[in-house]
Amino acid sequence: MSALQEWLNLVLRWMHVIAGIMWIGSTYLFNWIERTFTPPEDAASKPNISGELWMVHGGGFYLVEKQKWPEIMPRTLHWFKWESMMTWISGFLLLVVVYWAGAPLLPYGSPLSRLQGVGISAGVLVGGVLVYNLLWNYSPLRNRERLGIAVSWVLIVALAWELTRLLTDRAAYLHIGAMFGTIMVANVWMIILPNQRKMMAITEAGGKPDPELGQRAARCSRHNTYMSVPLIFCMISNHFPGVTFGRGYNWLILGGLILAGWAAAKVIRDVL
Repeated sequence: MSALQEWLNLVLRWMHVIAGIMWIGSTYLFNWIERTFTPPEDAASKPNISGELWMVHGGGFYLVEKQKWPEIMPRTLHWFKWESMMTWISGFLLLVVVYWAGAPLLPYGSPLSRLQGVGISAGVLVGGVLVYNLLWNYSPLRNRERLGIAVSWVLIVALAWELTRLLTDRAAYLHIGAMFGTIMVANVWMIILPNQRKMMAITEAGGKPDPELGQRAARCSRHNTYMSVPLIFCMISNHFPGVTFGRGYNWLILGGLILAGWAAAKVIRDVL
């Protein structure tokens, strides 16, 4: 039984890393494309094209154009969605194998049962999505980004502080990363994809463009970029307990490194 669990652990980690590379890689590629677009030379004849980009890769030459609003629906449209879902599914199954049915989830001497610990674990994932949507899609903070970022950071640090008291320190760090990943995949499937489909439906029905749909999807995509760097840190921090979760005030260390991750993501988005 222990050998089977170890094989599951190994295979799921393998799948998770590969799927994550595909998802995060495409995310950063499109962010780079957005920053590199230049207005078309014959802009007057292309009023719906906000930017274009020539690229070369693997012996092929590619012309990418960005429409302000979808005008012509192609027969085949590629959706970047299964990369995110496979990353989340493999990560969730890994969480189940490692913590729900394996490694200590609760600290020694905890009055909570393992079932209660699993409930806390699942609650962090679901609660993170609910709070994110409440904060960024329904509260006034969605239009005050800097204040929204500050409130988000305070909430994350408060959650980290609480989790280091309810769960093992190692599990607390991992669950913050798992929460980020769950919010990210929810953004893709609950906001970005539905908004893109609504834009296509409006076009096919001959309706008037609704810029808010694209702006909301773009905001979630931008947030996913910022969450990806701290998420990856939470994954690899498990190998360095001496400077992360194994230290005093580990929740504050995590809060500081999340800020560093957000700063790194901004450099990646806007500079590199």
